[in-house]
Order: sequence, then structure tokens, then C-alpha cells
Amino acid sequence: MTTTFPAVTFSQIVLSALLTLAPLSVAQAQVSPFVQSVAIAAADQDEVISAFYAARNYAPIWTGPQDAERRNAFLSAIAHASDQGLAVQRYDARALTDAFRSAQTEGDRGRLEVRMTRAYLSYVHDLHGGVLQPKKVDAGIVREVPRIDPQLALERLTGDDLGAFLSTLAPASPSYAQLIKAKLRIDGTIAAGGWGPTLADTPLQPGDSGAAVVALRDRLVSMGYLRLSATQDYDAEVQKAVQRFQIAHGLDPDGKLDEITITALNVAPEERLKSIIVALERERWVNMDRGRRHIWVNLTDFTARIIDDGKETFVTRAVIGKDVPDQRTPEFSDEMEYMVVNPSWSVPRSITTKEYLPLLKKNPNAAGHLKIVDRNGRVIDRGSINFGKYTAANFPFSMRQPPSDANALGLVKFMFPNQWNIYLHDTPSKSLFDREVRAFSHGCIRLGQPFEFAHALLAVQSADPEGDFKKALDSGREQAVKLQQHVPVHLVYFTAFPDVRGGMNYRRDIYGRDERIYDALIDAGVVPGGQHG
Repeated sequence: MTTTFPAVTFSQIVLSALLTLAPLSVAQAQVSPFVQSVAIAAADQDEVISAFYAARNYAPIWTGPQDAERRNAFLSAIAHASDQGLAVQRYDARALTDAFRSAQTEGDRGRLEVRMTRAYLSYVHDLHGGVLQPKKVDAGIVREVPRIDPQLALERLTGDDLGAFLSTLAPASPSYAQLIKAKLRIDGTIAAGGWGPTLADTPLQPGDSGAAVVALRDRLVSMGYLRLSATQDYDAEVQKAVQRFQIAHGLDPDGKLDEITITALNVAPEERLKSIIVALERERWVNMDRGRRHIWVNLTDFTARIIDDGKETFVTRAVIGKDVPDQRTPEFSDEMEYMVVNPSWSVPRSITTKEYLPLLKKNPNAAGHLKIVDRNGRVIDRGSINFGKYTAANFPFSMRQPPSDANALGLVKFMFPNQWNIYLHDTPSKSLFDREVRAFSHGCIRLGQPFEFAHALLAVQSADPEGDFKKALDSGREQAVKLQQHVPVHLVYFTAFPDVRGGMNYRRDIYGRDERIYDALIDAGVVPGGQHG
């Protein structure tokens, strides 16, 4: 005969254990309703919170009369969480304040105690390292996000100055503070009705005049690119304002109102707000020591920059991965260790089998600039291979291009070894750098000025960086040049970012990643429009 016992919850087990314990310091003769409710609510949350309260003998950290300073510091911080694009529904200051006012019993107070702690941990998690797990939103965002150990966060609760701790959590980068200011400004713009009427699809250029120019003038004034003006002419001031707008949006700054510029001018402030909210989240994903000297590659801006002590010391145009599956450049951070001068190109397996094998089946002499190499690294005579009997799955060879001016990697590549085989490199295809949108590679980043980039990297370790680089280049041999100090590399994707003067720049969401991030943030409880919790 089988005996069936009634199911019990973990919280019931914890409560039963509490009732059989020796008298606690907070309850002389019996477990109080407050302790019971804290124990049950904490056990229902997670083991970290439960262990934290157990170690404190279930003494309050938020709801006692002595906890006012700590409580007010936290409630004050989360009251402005939406200013930073955070998920206010996870730690709603207004709801928590109302709960304090409405709590009537010790049980109510105990449950509120744990609710405050859960909200606190969520806020610490979100403010320091972001609301989302980026890999779950987009497979191309493979970076490791900084996280604070919940136990460490709970330990800080017992300190003297919680406000000071909370102030250290957000990114310290100037960009983060400027993005918050930009969000507040655009919140105000939206509340005031926006930037006024959108522009008609009427191209204009310097010398034009009339109603269409007046509409352009008013739009530029309301957006902050032109001082208040009564002109009806497309004069030099209007042209300069258009150029400023074009530069801030990654467009060709010719000062003409073409179709692309009209489209950008007509983007609503609500859409720009989305970009800012996502940019704030992205800043939290790189909330780390980025390095006194580091390389910052913003994929949407198609640029690679060297930053020294917070100042840009070198910038070059870049070409990034195509907007097709398996070729979009991933986002991550690593360290550049060396450069390879006169590199050979080992063709990636995917390119070998998807692009070159079909050509070789039709013509064994196709792609004659590439060598066929076996598993032992030996070059194989093409005439001895029956390419027709192989598929992408069983093709036993690889392909390699020897060093040359025509090499796909150009004459230098910059290595930060990673599992995605992504690096920065030269290219013989120079014409692509003249394009506004430069997404043409298989995933790696091509540099418009690779030699100058190499000189800048070597300048900190060589008295003659140009001469040393040229010596290696003129040898014609493939050789590695080590960087005596590794340089952090950050591959990022910001469609909204401030310039050095605090003005906002916007770029296209070329891979659609920001759209997916924004939707995920809304699902997580982010409230656009500046509503406070």
C-alpha cells in the first residue's frame, strides 16, 4: 500500500523550520508575524535573498524606523529610473511608496521588506550592466556584460551610505551622462508637440527660395541646427545648418536638401528617443574599464578610432560586414595583441565551400589567385583534384592567398584573436570607402587608412613608427609585429551617440539590432516618454 503525502512548498518548509528553531534575537518567545512573512516571501524569491535575511535573523533592512535614510536613498534613486531608460515596472518607486503608506500589519511590512530587496537587486542589476541579456536579443551581440554579484550588492545594503554606492553603478563615461541629458531634452520636445510639420518631398539647394525653404528653415530652427531666422532664401546660413545636420546623421555634407536628407529630417522625435533609450542600454553593456588607450569601432558609423585618455587621437573610415546572415560583424570586446605585415589570407571555410567550391566545380582553374591546401598545409595541384565529387560538407581542402598587393587582406591586418575570427585589416578595394553606407565585408573590419593606423599604434613603442613599419613592409615577408602593450578593442553598435560638444549624432540601424533591443526593453518594462516610477 502506498501512502500519499500532501505537497508542501519550499516556503512552508522554511516556516516550519523557523518555528522549531531556538528563540531568535528578534523574537524572544515565538516567531513574529513579521519574521514569518519575511521568511516566506524571501524563500519564494530566491536563495540569495533568503540566505541574506536568515543571516540577519530576519531583521528589517528597509522597514524599520532606523532605516529611513537607506529607504529614502533608494526610493529617490528609482524615482528617476526612467530618465536613464530603465525598466521602472521592475522597481516602481510610486508603487513601493504607496505600499509603505498602506501597510497595516506586520505581515504586510514583512512582505514589503522583501519586495524592496527584490526591487533593489533588480535596480543594481539593470543600472550597472543593463536590463537585457544581449545574446538573447540578437545572436550577433556576443559581448560579455559586466554584472555585480547579488551577494555583494546585498552586503552593501548594510553599509552607512547606500546613496554613495548607488551613484557608482551607472557607467562613468561622459557619453552616458550626455545621453541622459539628450533623453530629457527630447522628452521635453515630444511633450511640447515635436519639431513641427514634416517637410514635403521637394529637393532644394542653395539659391532656392519660397515656402519650401521657409518650412526647411523652421524645421532646422526647431531641431537646433539654425538660429532663429526670418529668411525665405536658401542662403549660406541655411546651407551651413543643413551641413551640420548631415554631419550629425552620417550623410554627405554637401549642404543640399536631397531625398536622403529630407527622410532624415522627417524622422520623428519619438523615433530618435528610441535610439537614445537603446544607446543608454548599450552604454551599460560596456560599463567597464575601456582602457586608457583603446580602439572604438562603431559599426553604424563605419569608423575605427583610437582613443587616448578620453580623447580621439586617430580616426579612419571602415567597411563592416554585409547585412546578411553569417556576415554581420558581431559586437564584443577583446585586446589587440599584434599586427601581421604582408599577411597571407586563409580563406574562411564558409567562403571556400559556399562561394569558391561551386566555381571550382565548373572550372578547376577558377580563383587562380588562391592556392589549394591540404590538411597538412601542402599546396596541391588543382589538376589532380576532382572537385565534382565534393560537397560543402566533405571538401577536404582549404584555400590560401599568398602575400601581395592584391591580397584580400591588403598589406596589414590587426589581430585580437577571438573565436569569431574577426579582425581589422587593409584591403585592395579602396573605392568602397567613398560610400555613405559601408557594409560590404564578410564580417571583418576593413580600414581606409591602415598604414596610418599602424603608425599610430606603434608610436607608443617606437621612436620611428613609420620607418619600422616600412621596413617590415618592404621585406615582402609575412611577419608579426607585437604590440608591447595590448590595446583593448571594442566593437560597438550605437545609432545614437554624442559628439565632443554634447550634440547628438544618429545613424541607420543597418542590422536591425536596435529595433529588436528596443522591443525587448519595452517588454521588460521600460517606459518611453519620461514617466517616473
